[in-house]
Amino acid sequence: MPNAKNIATLLIDEVEKIIVGKRDKLELILTSALSGGHVLLEDLPGCGKTTLVRTLAIALGCTEKRIQFTPDLLPSDVIGMTIYNQKNSEFQTILGPVNTNLLLADEINRAIPRTQAALLESMEERQVTIDGKTYKLPEPFLVMATQNPVEKESTFPLPAAQMDRFFIKLSLGYPTREEELEMINGVGDIIHFERVKAVTNPEELMLLKSEIQNVYVDESVKAYIVELVHRTRESKSLKTGASPRASRYLYQGGKTLAAIRGRDYVTPKDIQDLLIPVLSHRIQLTGEARYSGATPEKVIEAIVKEVEVPPVKERVFE
Repeated sequence: MPNAKNIATLLIDEVEKIIVGKRDKLELILTSALSGGHVLLEDLPGCGKTTLVRTLAIALGCTEKRIQFTPDLLPSDVIGMTIYNQKNSEFQTILGPVNTNLLLADEINRAIPRTQAALLESMEERQVTIDGKTYKLPEPFLVMATQNPVEKESTFPLPAAQMDRFFIKLSLGYPTREEELEMINGVGDIIHFERVKAVTNPEELMLLKSEIQNVYVDESVKAYIVELVHRTRESKSLKTGASPRASRYLYQGGKTLAAIRGRDYVTPKDIQDLLIPVLSHRIQLTGEARYSGATPEKVIEAIVKEVEVPPVKERVFE
């Protein structure tokens, strides 16, 4: 049986051959991937989003495809289409780039809403429907989408329904001076992807994902998750709180993060570490709160301080 902590350590070590100084973010991305969730990377151009996805795909031993989202991109360019083959006088289906393990949806907010919506079925049901026929996607299936938080021209903000399908939202951020110098020394001339080796494969990842389901979550931790999510719906600073899907993702993510950290039980700290990545893109500030300088992250931090933290309870075998 694969060990989550060992595999996570090996994966992060491989990715860090290219990506410098983002170990905490890599842990969260792996948590999302092993929980079956999708990742939204919101960052400025040049911060390594595309490089990270390619490096991660190699380390995971998974297939990877990239779509550059633009205003003229059509749904069929994403999921595929049915074409007429003149050689055999038959119609045949050509699956699009979504037919992969790891899909990089680059600058996803540049596509028109109709094209963005083409990803909804694949992100939730792990399948696509073309001309009334359904095709299952490979397992595991992970969408890693990127968007620029500053540039707003020729962009179409993701609707709430699609934002809610992303397990976490992260920003890699700028490196420190030391990290940037290390990056220049390591990949200043060319990015040597050939240095990265696969440490796992799709079959092992699915086996590991199944094993993570056995991680213990105490009733007090479950109640803690529910209370935190409900507080977002009651906050006067928010006009929209987190959905029930957020509670489920915190529950699933807590199990995965605990396994990655070498435990077979979830602690409140695991949940706290996931709160901002899981909740920040699911809540909306009121106009008054935004005007006063509030941010989703600050509201979540305030809620954490308000809710009593349950004691840590390990798995008890009788």
